Amino acid sequence: MGLPALEFSECCLDSPQFRERLRSHEAELEKTNKFIKELIKDGKSLVAALKNLSAAKRKFADSLNEFKFRCIGDAETDDEICIAKSLQEFATVLRNLEDERMRMIENASEVLITPLEKFRKEQIGAAKDAKKKYDKETEKYCGVLEKHLNLSSKKKESQLQEADSQVDLVRQHFYEVSLEYVFKVQEVQERKMFEFVEPLLAFLQGLFTFYHHGYELAKDFSDFKTELTISIQNTRNRFEGTRSEVESLMKKMKENPHEHKNISPYTMEGYLYVQEKRHFGTSWVKHYCTYQRESKRITMVPFDQKSGGKGGEDEAVILKSCTRRKTDSIEKRFCFDVEAVDRPGVITMQALSEEDRRLWMEAMDGREPVYNSNKDNQSEGTAQLDNIGFSIIKKCIHAVETRGINEQGLYRIVGVNSRVQKLLSILMDPKTATETETEICAEWEIKTITSALKTYLRMLPGPLMMYQFQRSFIKAAKLENQESRVSEIHSLVHRLPEKNRQMLHLLMNHLAKVANNHKQNLMTVANLGVVFGPTLLRPQEETVAAIMDIKFQNIVIEILIENHEKIFNTVPETPPSNSQLLLSRKKSTDSKPPSCSERPLTLFHTAQPNEKQENRNSIINSSLESVISSNVNSFLNSNSAPQPSLNSSDLELEVIKPNRPNSLSPLRKARALYACKAEHDSELSFTAGTVFDNVHPSQEPGWLEGTLNGKTGLIPENYVEFL
Repeated sequence: MGLPALEFSECCLDSPQFRERLRSHEAELEKTNKFIKELIKDGKSLVAALKNLSAAKRKFADSLNEFKFRCIGDAETDDEICIAKSLQEFATVLRNLEDERMRMIENASEVLITPLEKFRKEQIGAAKDAKKKYDKETEKYCGVLEKHLNLSSKKKESQLQEADSQVDLVRQHFYEVSLEYVFKVQEVQERKMFEFVEPLLAFLQGLFTFYHHGYELAKDFSDFKTELTISIQNTRNRFEGTRSEVESLMKKMKENPHEHKNISPYTMEGYLYVQEKRHFGTSWVKHYCTYQRESKRITMVPFDQKSGGKGGEDEAVILKSCTRRKTDSIEKRFCFDVEAVDRPGVITMQALSEEDRRLWMEAMDGREPVYNSNKDNQSEGTAQLDNIGFSIIKKCIHAVETRGINEQGLYRIVGVNSRVQKLLSILMDPKTATETETEICAEWEIKTITSALKTYLRMLPGPLMMYQFQRSFIKAAKLENQESRVSEIHSLVHRLPEKNRQMLHLLMNHLAKVANNHKQNLMTVANLGVVFGPTLLRPQEETVAAIMDIKFQNIVIEILIENHEKIFNTVPETPPSNSQLLLSRKKSTDSKPPSCSERPLTLFHTAQPNEKQENRNSIINSSLESVISSNVNSFLNSNSAPQPSLNSSDLELEVIKPNRPNSLSPLRKARALYACKAEHDSELSFTAGTVFDNVHPSQEPGWLEGTLNGKTGLIPENYVEFL
């Protein structure tokens, strides 16, 4: 189970549960800090002591093998799983290097020690400084609050008002410091996934350069290195989008904290001071209290925010009545009396402010006037899945495919807002919207047209893939087996309303064409997933946990693009039984590197046979260069705001079938891009770089037939490139 997400809305309540979750994050950061220190120490000894190289490398490998990543959320993406197991893979490589007596690590200090020290000092160190500030403000706030609440109500009104203002300032400052600290803690937790592993990968790359005997080992490591490099790049890209979303949410919470309260099972919750009678008199004890209107149950947990510990046993009572306490009847301010069904006497409680008392009174149906602060939900826009909506989307798609399919950063670069709104007003005019023969004029830039398409989708009353299915799609993306993911998403798509499914089909056909031109427009399937995931599957509630699921939204869109023909043109199969699901999951868990019958790591929509492997090589090489040189995706990181979702209408959807070489194609030579071990007698086993003769299409979909060393057999179509 991963680390729990820290919601900004809980910073205001500062509940015991929030403090407990915060401590788990702090413990994980401290664990990471200690591990990095140990790793740096081991790395330095590795560089300095060539004679003890064998022992130092094994210690270093053991340290890597013992550390386990803990991600935020209840599931991990394939990229995060790949990164999480990377340390164990590194350890295996280092042990093999020890067996080969490799002793050249001249550049280890530059590529390994310095980045780790920088991460520890700048990121983890900053988190520690934020914690000190947070603890200091917690103590200051609690002290000022207690002093304020102990003021006698008999003091002058001007003195009381001045005291109230002082408490409000301190409370606001404490709230802002709390938000900043939570933001920093979660930022460091996310950063370590790539800033920590990336130096290790570069260090291993340096080892391969200086060790002649490590050449064979480097070839064996090549496949995982490629997969890890892409996973790091994908994780970094997702982090950039997620970080901006979380930062935006934090700013919203700072500006309007009451409008973004977390959904709670309780009608009211917060801190109250409860009057307790002791043998020497009365005392006021701070409790964290919750109340449920349906059951009329009040729970009181004695808790001290300064020490972070409970001060006694929890107590729960059933509410009978709630009455405001008159100011002249008690020296304390903001008091009210509660009578319980299952407890004799009256419980006197003190709220934190007059407004806080009013809210408690309202929740408990006391004598305070009812005040409803809920706002009526309004429609998100006037866009609909009708003939006008389909006409607008068709016109935008037609303009993009005829005039701008090769423009770099397609759908990533946004247009000028005023121009976008003007174009939308023209397209949405009922007088001209349904005129299908009318095309968008060439005067409109492609970035304006793509922004208009995305904006229209954002204006829909709900996301194209619907709120009610959002969690189901996310769960499908979290399945461990790729085949199970495709099958589950296939089934969910056919549960969507007809117009939603038609519009989604139209959009996926279009995005597949965009991805097929990724060498020109730089928009791979992964990049399109980043753009359209938060739009088509946006959650109903904006929380940190929902933002952390954006990476799974992107995966859903990638699967839809890559499998759009199967998903939209075929009826989903009958769902497998529970035993079949468990078996497929077990096979996925126990599986090693992909065999011939499994598809390699998918980065983009399958291109036509004569372009497919060239496209794959282009993406892999660009990803490798971006990680090793640290020039990460400078173009694609610009204008990376998440995009909206899409909806469909009456239209005829063409079934697009991939072109394949026909039986009359000439016999050609092809080279293997990956190693493959045959699983059947009819298949060929080969290593990366093997050249085949007489390669031509076979009767089996997805397979070619070729000759190797006089033997003819089947070759996976996406494992080779034609010469």
